[in-house]
Amino acid sequence: MTLGVLVVLAMAFTMFAGFWTDWLWYRSVHYSSVFTTTLSTKVGLFFVFGLLMAAAVGFNVWLAHRLRPPLSAMSMEQQNLDRYRMGIAPYRKWLLCAVTALVGLVAGASAAGQWRTWLMWVNGVPFHKTDPQFHLDISFYAFDLPWYRFLLGFGFAAAVLSLIAAALTHYLYGGLRVSSPGPRATAAATGHLSVLLGVFVALKAVAYWLDRYGLAVKSSDFKATGDWTGLRYVDANAYLPAKTILFCIAVICALLFFATLWRRTWQLPVIGFGLMVLSAILIGGLYPALVQKFEVQPNEQAKEAPYVEKNIKATRAAYGIDDTKVSPYDGVSTTKDRSTLRDDVDKTASTRILDPNIVSPTFQQNQQIRGYYAFPNNLDVDRYPTKDGKVQDTVVGLRELNLDGVKKNWINTHFRYTHGYGLVAAKGTEASNGEPVFTEKDVPSTGDLGTYEPRVYYGEKTTTYSIVGGPQKEIDYPAGDGEATTTYRGGSGVSLSGTLNRAAYAVAFGEPQILYSGAIGDGSRILYNRTPKERVEAVAPWLTIDGDAYPAVVDHRIQWIVDAYTTTNGYPYASRTTLGDTTADSLTYNNDQRAVVAQQNRVNYIRNSVKATVDAYTGEVKLYQWDTEDPVLKTWMKAFPGTVKAKADISADLMAHLRYPQDLFKVQRELLTRYHVTDAQTFLSGSEVWQVPVDPTNKSGNSVPPYYLTMKMPDQDAQAFSLTTTFTPNGRETLSAYMAVDSQAGTPDYGKIRLLKLPASTTVGGPKQVQSQFNSNSQQNIAEFVRLIRGGDSEIEYGNLLTIPLDDGLLYVEPVYVRGGQLKYPLMRKVLVSFGGTTAFEDTLGQALDKVFGTSGSGNPPPDTGTTKPPGSADPTVEQALKDAQKAFDDGQKALKVPDFKAYDEAQKELQAALKRAEQAQAAADKAAGSGAKNGAKNGAKSGG
Repeated sequence: MTLGVLVVLAMAFTMFAGFWTDWLWYRSVHYSSVFTTTLSTKVGLFFVFGLLMAAAVGFNVWLAHRLRPPLSAMSMEQQNLDRYRMGIAPYRKWLLCAVTALVGLVAGASAAGQWRTWLMWVNGVPFHKTDPQFHLDISFYAFDLPWYRFLLGFGFAAAVLSLIAAALTHYLYGGLRVSSPGPRATAAATGHLSVLLGVFVALKAVAYWLDRYGLAVKSSDFKATGDWTGLRYVDANAYLPAKTILFCIAVICALLFFATLWRRTWQLPVIGFGLMVLSAILIGGLYPALVQKFEVQPNEQAKEAPYVEKNIKATRAAYGIDDTKVSPYDGVSTTKDRSTLRDDVDKTASTRILDPNIVSPTFQQNQQIRGYYAFPNNLDVDRYPTKDGKVQDTVVGLRELNLDGVKKNWINTHFRYTHGYGLVAAKGTEASNGEPVFTEKDVPSTGDLGTYEPRVYYGEKTTTYSIVGGPQKEIDYPAGDGEATTTYRGGSGVSLSGTLNRAAYAVAFGEPQILYSGAIGDGSRILYNRTPKERVEAVAPWLTIDGDAYPAVVDHRIQWIVDAYTTTNGYPYASRTTLGDTTADSLTYNNDQRAVVAQQNRVNYIRNSVKATVDAYTGEVKLYQWDTEDPVLKTWMKAFPGTVKAKADISADLMAHLRYPQDLFKVQRELLTRYHVTDAQTFLSGSEVWQVPVDPTNKSGNSVPPYYLTMKMPDQDAQAFSLTTTFTPNGRETLSAYMAVDSQAGTPDYGKIRLLKLPASTTVGGPKQVQSQFNSNSQQNIAEFVRLIRGGDSEIEYGNLLTIPLDDGLLYVEPVYVRGGQLKYPLMRKVLVSFGGTTAFEDTLGQALDKVFGTSGSGNPPPDTGTTKPPGSADPTVEQALKDAQKAFDDGQKALKVPDFKAYDEAQKELQAALKRAEQAQAAADKAAGSGAKNGAKNGAKSGG
């Protein structure tokens, strides 16, 4: 008995610990209303529907027992069951309570899982748009219909369980007979079971009626387009009238069952039920098949065209692609002035040559500082101002805590090593000796970002709990030969001062030391749920989270910026997509550390309605309303009032770092492979179907990821931060279109999608073809370079293949990284550039562009005006420096052919030093004359190299 009581108490406290720690966490992040609203909704649904189910089953069992015939009227078959009746008689009430409690618990648990459906139904706001078939507001399909279907399913379950329970009770007590001669059922049993069957058939009638509206959101396989949502010709002209007819038949059949209360015979109800089943087969199945076979298939395009138009319009609206601007684009430049084209490159794009998906190991090598720090495998692209006030693309990453670099024990893991330190940033458009040019670096942090709170207690790699603020000091950052220490003052987390809290967390985390450890004392707080995705999902469980949270320094603090989506599966006529599949690409395939939208649920409406931030130091979560017109977000804001801040509360500093989210862009580009077409006939023919090309820079076989790039589309006056991708024709590798969306938040064009559509008659190379041309180009010695590198112990890594529209043509730029030898991290060694069939393979982007266009454009040094000294009169110091520069360059090229990257790096350093000496010497020699010999020496040195 004692052991049993202890087991029950342990189970009860375990359940309590889970509840109590959840409550404490929500209270600590100031979102306790989310916890209470969710919990109260679940509890309410559990008890209401659990009691309803228990009451329905219990009442019918009680009624069947009440209607039992007298013992004298029972047949021999029923009298043989007397021993069973006598056996359960003493426990009849307890058995009834147990059965009803069991079905009530199951039904209640099922209903509690529908808390989102209930909240959307009770708080739903109109879309102020109607479907084209029934002319009902879309909110009916998004918010009302799912709840009605749940009620219908609950009703069916209650009717079936009540029917089974009543039938068993009637049989046990003589109301039903199986093998005895005479009537098979008493009049009372007949009436009771007939009513229950009538309820079931009545519910079926309701189901037929709701099925009419369900046709607008029904998914089906359509040969012409694949997956299809909404009514087609056969649905509107066969299934819809069939559902109406079956509804009427089901109503009549239900009335016949109810009539047995007076007629006491099942003859007419059985006939009616048989008629309903036959009608379902003939009217609901055979007739639509005949319509499809003999009326639709002979002239499918003409029959389906009106419904395809509805599908196209609804799908484009549901995914926010209805305002996509499609412009024709030649794909081939006709400008003859190469100097002008070279000048236009810099005006068109700030070409990013630092690939955030490759250079993480380089950040790690140069800025890890200690083994207990690490950078994410994929860095992020953001925008930060330069010293002269211009905004530039910047590759950023947080120096997060890496517990794999720590000696593992409980104190180290949870008390001493608790946080990362600092944001590291590098120019996206520059490299020095193949390495990033850091604008923010080191520990403590120094650089262009000014002062900010550098400690990172909440991050993507912080997946375990920490206990801070107590007697145990934390490692803060490396200082000299040791480490500086700190104590957390952020105020987040849950206090462990009380015994109850400590015991609850000891149970919840399965760690008894939390209860009795001396390292925990006054002021100790436990931090958990520490990744940005976890925190936003917890405080807003009704949102779908983007797979790529990114850090930014905002108002002197590191903030994680998280894009979040509202979705629904009930937008009539809009085709569905599976988020997890649509957002997968070569990056998500190659890097399992990168968060992906994991939900495999199918949706047909999505909006980036919320921008969220998570403070890397305090863990504070803020939700901002971004799409002020989204009815789904308005519905959730009614359900959880006060949780989402107004868009006007977004600070100017935060607004400067917001961007268009990648996962939404990937969903939209997948839809635009088909839905860029607005003509139904063309859509049905499939002649304009595109595909997202396979990433040519790796062998994953997955889609090319979209790239952030500051650039100017042909109809834009200035460069804008954009997210870009390309399309190829279905089954071919040539380029069919180029897509860019303005990602610069706070500007009028933010979110505007532009498509440049290339003519079908041209054969402009797509990404795979361009990559193949790069790899096989013999004139530029690309293939020889690749062969030499791979011949040793080094590897070639191709960076992002950027595509830039330029003067009706397309400019391709790809950085090439080398990893190997003594260097275990990638360095950018070459840049590939292609335009108009001309390819260059040079050390820098500028050199490659100059070679492609045959000129450096108007940016060239001015022509010789006679003020510079002739070559024969050059200063001896300058001449010697130029000779040293030439020798260093030759040594570097020889080292690269081996390859010996250590020698190459030394040669590059010697080259830079020699150039600097030449500059200084020439400047000193020409100072009195005021000539431009400084530039001449520098350019002479470069040409000599």
